Amino acid sequence: MHLSLLRALFCIVCWTVATTVVASATTFTMQHGLNLDIWTTWPGTERWDEEPVLANFPEWRQNTDATKLRDIRKAGFDFVRMPIDPAIFLEDASAERVTRLIAETLESVDMLHEAGLKVIVDLHSIPSDVRKVGTNQILADPHLFARYLDVVRQLGKALAATDPATTAFEPFNEPVVDCDSTLFPIWPSMLERVHAAARKSMPGHTLVLSGSCWSSAYGLAKIDPRSIADNNVIWTFHSYEPYVLTHQGADWTGDSMSYVEGLPYPPGLLGEKAFDERAAIIRKTIATKAPEDRRDELLTGFNEMVGGVTTYPMVLAMLTEPFDKAAAWGKEYAIPPQRIFLGEFGMIRQEYRKAFRMPSSWRAAYLKDMTAAAKKRGFPWSVWSWGGAFGITLDDEKRELDPVILQGLGLKVP
Repeated sequence: MHLSLLRALFCIVCWTVATTVVASATTFTMQHGLNLDIWTTWPGTERWDEEPVLANFPEWRQNTDATKLRDIRKAGFDFVRMPIDPAIFLEDASAERVTRLIAETLESVDMLHEAGLKVIVDLHSIPSDVRKVGTNQILADPHLFARYLDVVRQLGKALAATDPATTAFEPFNEPVVDCDSTLFPIWPSMLERVHAAARKSMPGHTLVLSGSCWSSAYGLAKIDPRSIADNNVIWTFHSYEPYVLTHQGADWTGDSMSYVEGLPYPPGLLGEKAFDERAAIIRKTIATKAPEDRRDELLTGFNEMVGGVTTYPMVLAMLTEPFDKAAAWGKEYAIPPQRIFLGEFGMIRQEYRKAFRMPSSWRAAYLKDMTAAAKKRGFPWSVWSWGGAFGITLDDEKRELDPVILQGLGLKVP
């Protein structure tokens, strides 16, 4: 009887160890990823209950099929980050719409799994002054934030039915707070609430969490991960440095970038004087075409930005600074590099409504430097994005991956 009891106890211990090992083995892992589109045609809120919108949610499904998804995998991407706009779940949303959106999200995840891709489902809020629900509103309105947490719980509960080895959940994208040097940041306590809501709904899945200030490395450095106390978390940061080179022509930034185009990467690519000559043309454009009451402000902003990237060593120093900050943070808190994730980076392809298209070779050179910085530190990454202004395809209709861009990323042409 005594031996039988010991044998039984031994079996229980063995079973416990075995299940622990299995749970550890099924933790989400990743290497090279691609961000899918969020909204590329930006349907108005009045269309959010129309069948064509709901049946193609998320919107990238409108212009794709199984072959194009498999091409992503064949190129060497092992996962995708799939943005889901929470505004459509929150703004004048009926229970029927939310139920349908969750069902379409799960169907999208299944499509990507069938293509051989792992998936991070990214609840991706967007700063917006024209909608009722954007990142700023969610973070500023306690009632709306509570409703947002309900969406996190609902979506997390649905995703809990997926395989933890192939699906992870990122419950908040780019909190736009705590960008100053305040002694009382608000994001850490909000992050704890976001984490708690997601973890309660999906106890076995990997969660992807970020710091404040647009999910920057600077914001990540303000987070003490011991307040989360969860080893099944991947920490993410985003970087588009040097911004003046990666956002050329972007007319939604509210600064001088709308007037910037043609700055090569790297700076000396077209000759010793070409970069300065291009910068001079941009200054003239701002001085003559920008609104009169903003010209001085926009010129000052452009000069400050471009002055820091006139040589390739200056560019590389700015490019690698976020990586060094994230790596130092990980070392301080014993977070292994595979759990620090460069979730977004990229260089603009072509701004909507603008004629200038960034040469693929310039973009490829930039992406090569970014992925090299990530590889050096052991960070997984996901480039922004499949389509849209930063798309890595030749166009948004045929969805053919740009071979020059793929080479820059160290991948292969399918």
